Amino acid sequence: MTLLLAAVGATVTALLELTVGPYLKVGTAEPHLVLVLGIIVTVAIGLEAGLVWAFVGGLAIDVIAQRPLGSTSFALLISVGATSLIAGMLTRFRLLVPIFATLLLSLVYSMIHYVALNALVASIPVADPVALVLPGAVYDTILAALIGPLAVSIHDRRSDTDRVDR
Repeated sequence: MTLLLAAVGATVTALLELTVGPYLKVGTAEPHLVLVLGIIVTVAIGLEAGLVWAFVGGLAIDVIAQRPLGSTSFALLISVGATSLIAGMLTRFRLLVPIFATLLLSLVYSMIHYVALNALVASIPVADPVALVLPGAVYDTILAALIGPLAVSIHDRRSDTDRVDR
């Protein structure tokens, strides 16, 4: 049931990213909601739910935005896999992992997506691609800092089996 909820959540988030996301712009920074929530899902629930989130959310974005099919999913799957590795190494700082992972992997996601679009579609002329994606990475990190620790702690509290309920 968790995987089905991840797929539905990713689809709804992809719709929000493409419809509401442009209105949430701050300067040139636009949020990558599917990426941020995919990282949070991976840390809170696990790798399987994160992979489902990345694959379904990426396909939904590609279909709706009429991008090459699989380009966004590829970038999201790499980011979610790296998130799982980071979460495995930093188990003591589980509440902070979504923030650190988003800071690092938002840049990785954007650059992979940029390279994939350049390879699959026409070349996109940009003098400095890192300067282009850096404001979005900062925006994503702020969103992860606001949502991530709360979501992980709520999930951990609800799934805590050692707790004695009254």
